[in-house]
Amino acid sequence: MKKRGIWVPAYVKALLVMIFIIVTVFFLIVGKSILVPLFMGGFFAILFTPVSNWLESKKVPRTLSSFVSLLLMTLVVGGLLYFIIGNVAAFSNDFDNVSGKISNYASEIDEWTKSTLGMDYAIQEKADFEYIKNVLDEHSSSISNFALKTVGSLSGIVLIPVFMFFLLLYRDHLAQMMIMIYRDHDPTLVKMRITSLRKVIQHYIVGVGKVMIILAIMNVSAYTALGIKHAIFFGVLGAILNIIPYVGPFFGVLLPIVYSFLTKDSLFYPIAVLVIYQIIQVIEGNFLTPKIVGGNVNLNAFITFLGLLIGGTIWGVAGMILVIPTLAILREIFDLSEETKPFAFMLGEDKSDKKEKPKPKDEIPAD
Repeated sequence: MKKRGIWVPAYVKALLVMIFIIVTVFFLIVGKSILVPLFMGGFFAILFTPVSNWLESKKVPRTLSSFVSLLLMTLVVGGLLYFIIGNVAAFSNDFDNVSGKISNYASEIDEWTKSTLGMDYAIQEKADFEYIKNVLDEHSSSISNFALKTVGSLSGIVLIPVFMFFLLLYRDHLAQMMIMIYRDHDPTLVKMRITSLRKVIQHYIVGVGKVMIILAIMNVSAYTALGIKHAIFFGVLGAILNIIPYVGPFFGVLLPIVYSFLTKDSLFYPIAVLVIYQIIQVIEGNFLTPKIVGGNVNLNAFITFLGLLIGGTIWGVAGMILVIPTLAILREIFDLSEETKPFAFMLGEDKSDKKEKPKPKDEIPAD
């Protein structure tokens, strides 16, 4: 017998949705110091769940397996941060003669404008090159604070491994909670969907990691061939920033362009960096990401772009990193019930022009 629900006018539903969105955004802003580490800890927990499962299959206690996974995560992330901060420390030494080089560029521009346009702007005489050097020295050190700003505070960095450990330790408890929430459905099917959801996010994170490694190798090879100092740092940093759609690649190429402009004697180098980076981005966008990451996230471009704007406004860099996998999780959760499937459709890609795929066997029956 079909269940009867309470009839609610459409305008009341719209009002309730708006109130829910406002309350949710307010909650995300107020709880940023706790929610950002919680979400990051959750994604690290999903990523290292196979490690814990493998250890537990070897009769290792869950507490110990969770601790080993935490230790591995700490070593990987800590080594990456040490690499970035260590390379940034050497930047200020490379800017010793930057005033003279900018002065030479200004002189060349003055000569070109005088000979071509017949006008003398006297850029070399008017520009304060020492001030420019001081600005570069000050802001070059601020890159080392990138990781700290990502999580918001030092307490956030401490909370990430704590949340990761407990989420690994109580992952079965959380799965049972989801089964209890969807108690009207077959528990076996709900558990299968939870496992499928975890694998979707896991494959997305692993796929993005593979793409980052390939991009890092390509970037480092190109920068090394051009003879740019800190080629490894620029290549790895550009690959890491690529995790942020649209915005990340821009900043990934901006740093080596500015650096080569200020430290090299020819404009060939910054132009070459831009051209090579664009070629690498074409390869990444058309071959690497579609083949490796595939359609695991399955979010439409508008929702992705809007999510980046909202995530960056609410949580800054951390929000831009976390918003894509979070929306993918929400899309899968919304797809569990008939009442919320319209929201899953809104987040996903439009498949009207594509051949409809057969319904998976583990699909949860509608109420």
